[in-house]
Amino acid sequence: MNFPIPTPLFIFEMANNHMGSVEHGLRIVQELREAVKGYPFQFAVKLQYRALDTLIHPDFQGRMDIKYVKRFSETRLSADEFRRLVDEIKACGFHAICTPFDEASVDLIEQHGFDAIKIASCSLTDWPLIERIAKASQPVIASTAAVGFEDIDKVVGFFVHRQKPLAVMHCVAEYPTPDDRLQLNQIHLLKRRYPELSIGYSTHERPDNFDPVKIAIGLGAKLFEKHVGVSSGGTALNAYSATPAQVRQWLESARQAFEICGVESERYPFSNQEMRDLHSLRRGAFVRNPIAKGQSVGLEDLFFAIPTVDGQLVANDFSKYTEFVAVDGIRANAPVLSTDVRRVDHRDKVYEIVQQVRKLIKKSRLPLPGQVDLEISHHYGIGRFSETGAILLNIVNREYCKKLIVMLPGQSHPAHFHKLKEETFHIQYGEMKLQLAAEEKNYKAGDLILVPRGVPHSFSTKNGVIFEEISSTHYVNDSFYVEEEINKNKHRKTLLTYWME
Repeated sequence: MNFPIPTPLFIFEMANNHMGSVEHGLRIVQELREAVKGYPFQFAVKLQYRALDTLIHPDFQGRMDIKYVKRFSETRLSADEFRRLVDEIKACGFHAICTPFDEASVDLIEQHGFDAIKIASCSLTDWPLIERIAKASQPVIASTAAVGFEDIDKVVGFFVHRQKPLAVMHCVAEYPTPDDRLQLNQIHLLKRRYPELSIGYSTHERPDNFDPVKIAIGLGAKLFEKHVGVSSGGTALNAYSATPAQVRQWLESARQAFEICGVESERYPFSNQEMRDLHSLRRGAFVRNPIAKGQSVGLEDLFFAIPTVDGQLVANDFSKYTEFVAVDGIRANAPVLSTDVRRVDHRDKVYEIVQQVRKLIKKSRLPLPGQVDLEISHHYGIGRFSETGAILLNIVNREYCKKLIVMLPGQSHPAHFHKLKEETFHIQYGEMKLQLAAEEKNYKAGDLILVPRGVPHSFSTKNGVIFEEISSTHYVNDSFYVEEEINKNKHRKTLLTYWME
């Protein structure tokens, strides 16, 4: 078996259902080969090895009044007969797995070249046996019936620390298990507790019950085990073993479940029909007043309504990160088609700016509250932000206001003034050049600068700067730029709330 344990993997547990006859065991394997044809899964047949001459106490050898002594003794096969079964398992295209119940059986597993070792629930805390299994080269699959998490944790840690490939199976050791005691939610619990492992389901429900495997797949199981056999000489199978015909029905239920559950670990591929249906339900973008060629198309220029037409932009296409410019004139009430505009997505640019701000704040070692709003001012458009702009972190805005202004290396902020608020700048990190009215001066960390109402001021930095702005209440419409083009730009702000690491 290749590393890691292949999934999805369906394991057929023969246990003692070979009835102590190698020919009967070969028949089971051959009928299973036919049962699995056409299914796109990995398959394995599992045997059980016991060194009965030492496993059974000498005083109890041959006792037919003790259940398992009788059962194991009556179904005994020789090492050579087991070798014939292993050879046939592999010849039929199956992986070969074996459960050992003692150390001598692990020796035989290695001699017979099994692909993986399965630990039965009753042996999960059998540390002498586990120590021997750890020395074998095969990956390990472990069942967990009636074993608490404290012990499961120890076994998982034991194998993981030894870099041993390991899968863990949810299992309930009742034969057969009633529906109300299957406890399938344990699969989800195991997945959360051991996210690095493949989690499976070792099943003992009635063999004609095909619903649990579907639920197990929905909960994320990747390995599945079921007892299997065929009737022999008028002897019926036990109540929890499936016939090859039932195995095929079981696999068909699994196939349907995987189909229903679909892809995982990535977003599913959207069908053309789904996209068309959703587009027809979305509000289309229509022009309020005529749009001239080269004009920026913003939300204030649009209204959204149904029905849409093919190729039309919809409300979902518009966000604070996206800019549209008309490539030709668009008449009033007309739909905005994708061919009518040039689209520029600024999301990557915004992310780049946020990363630069984080880096500068980290370098400055300035503490920030748990979460503050971030405002990117890009006076000539975000494409020119590296030249002209600033980042404002809005800390407090009541009767008094506190902001942190961050400017990246090489940035300038154009001349403007305020009619309502008076400001004091306190340089926290770096240096900047400030022009206040006609006076230009350089400032460094620790300096305080008073900016009176109505006085134009601009600033720039060579290597980056962070300064505190302390003022009376900030009003949205209280910044007046000397350059009228900036005042007309209604899209010079990008606001973010969740940006901190």
